[in-house]
Amino acid sequence: MLEYLAVLIFIAAGIGVVLFTFFFARLLRPSNPYPEKTINYECSELPFGTPWVQFNNRFYIFGLIFVIFDVEAVFLFPWAVAFGQLGLYALIEMVIFIVILFYGIYYAWRKGALKWV
Repeated sequence: MLEYLAVLIFIAAGIGVVLFTFFFARLLRPSNPYPEKTINYECSELPFGTPWVQFNNRFYIFGLIFVIFDVEAVFLFPWAVAFGQLGLYALIEMVIFIVILFYGIYYAWRKGALKWV
């Protein structure tokens, strides 16, 4: 039980430090909100229209697919560096991994998730 108590103390200390920092920053900072200060800032352009714009979810899906294949590249680099020491078993595992990922991109392509509208 003593180990759990130590974890709880660390969690409480972490939460306490964060809350103290927020409180202390609120005491020190100046607070003078005015309309020009509270508008959204986007690349030095003045905003127009409502900020609640509905985006197509294809952008989200496209981004997720990019992240998945970016992670694939991260997994391939260490494997390629140590390929000579790993042997045939690691080669078979990597081929299975790449086949699964290619099936995923084929599935996304067939569903039309890769079409940029």
